[in-house]
Amino acid sequence: MNGIPNLHLWLLPILPLAGFLVNGLFGRRLPKALVTAVAIIATAIPVIQVATIVARFGSLTMPHIERMATWISAGSFHADFVFRLDQLSLVMLCVVTGVGFLIHVYSIGYMAHEEGYWRYFAYLNLFMFFMITLVLANNFLMLFIGWEGVGLASYLLIGFYVLKASAADAGKKAFSYNRIGDFGFLLAMFLIIQHFGTLNYNQVFAQIIAHPAMQGGVLTAIGLLLLLGATGKSAQIPLYVWLPDAMEGPTPVSALIHAATMVTAGVYMVARAHVIFDRSAVALALVAVIGTATAFFAATMAVAQNDIKRVLAYSTVSQIGYMFLGCGVAAYGAGVFHLVSHAFFKALLFLAAGSVILAQHHEQNMFKMGGLRKVVPATFWAFLIGAGALAGAVGRDASRVVEADSVSSSDYQTLQNRSVAQFGAYTARVEDGQLVTFLNGEESGRFRLRLPADVLAREPEPQPAKTAAV
Repeated sequence: MNGIPNLHLWLLPILPLAGFLVNGLFGRRLPKALVTAVAIIATAIPVIQVATIVARFGSLTMPHIERMATWISAGSFHADFVFRLDQLSLVMLCVVTGVGFLIHVYSIGYMAHEEGYWRYFAYLNLFMFFMITLVLANNFLMLFIGWEGVGLASYLLIGFYVLKASAADAGKKAFSYNRIGDFGFLLAMFLIIQHFGTLNYNQVFAQIIAHPAMQGGVLTAIGLLLLLGATGKSAQIPLYVWLPDAMEGPTPVSALIHAATMVTAGVYMVARAHVIFDRSAVALALVAVIGTATAFFAATMAVAQNDIKRVLAYSTVSQIGYMFLGCGVAAYGAGVFHLVSHAFFKALLFLAAGSVILAQHHEQNMFKMGGLRKVVPATFWAFLIGAGALAGAVGRDASRVVEADSVSSSDYQTLQNRSVAQFGAYTARVEDGQLVTFLNGEESGRFRLRLPADVLAREPEPQPAKTAAV
């Protein structure tokens, strides 16, 4: 325990799991108020616990390890239930528990009149359990369990409207594409076991650090396979196509899973395994290239969308590409910084979009919207704040941090990586359905306010008059 008091990290995932079991097994017979209370308590207590850990951060010795039990013991190979708390996992815990709790609260009103209310909150709690497990894992096997679990919860929530064929198809599509990436992750774990004899983070990374001559080769193979897993979970080229269709699920699901948490798991995994990627120039460069290509490609696709949620979905794919770009040029801190800021403002945009959709009686075509600023003024200002954060007009623009760190990384000053970083920095500015212009070498953010301007402020386009059948 490194002389550190027990932080009871096991409570963080176990409470959402308990909420899932209660609502999943008995929710159909429980009153709606009790279903709500179970789900909210199961996510509120972890928020409080994480806040207390943050308050004590200065007195903690990192990493903080808490061993629960032995899981697998076969010869010299051991895999235990062990939770790891360090700077990276603590940042992710703040995002997952904080955003997760707020979206649970939002869902109380949004899903109030939906059938299967208990089932929705059971699935949402199940997702929280697996996502927290993923973040707190101390070995690649526990990470993989959380990785697979969030994919399962995503499938269940995307297909929540079980009688809607498009939702069911979207859920199956997401599940299938994620299996492709997960197969790569699984092969990477097999290679790690073969060459290092363990899946424990500390032991694997210590062996790599102890052998400075270990470059490329098997580390490149492991890095490329891990990257395949990351592209599936984080919806990057070539496995990005499932995320826009995932908007068939309830809007709060899009905010939590497909904007703030699950889709950033690939970025978290690359940052966590940075010791492996740092020893493979090929794998690291490919992370940057994929991130750059996805950032530009998804942004151009967002421009052509008219569905408000699909615009935000493609914007998310593009922004995650920017995070990959940061990690791909060894600016891991910048990539994670953008992950955190993006989680909050993109969740805000999705939730504001949900308010607009309800105000429009579930109409999602932006060209049929307009003049809602006076109808839903709070949503207008929330949308404006979120769009401003995306444009860099509110707070510190995290994407500029990625750009700055990408082109100044002292370890990767090769022409290739500098070119990739600069290209990504200037092409990923097309996102959220906005066109970007360059004025005197600086990007103009005026088009980044297209969504609130089109949807909430302008008057709706006149619809052609319907003629009576003759």
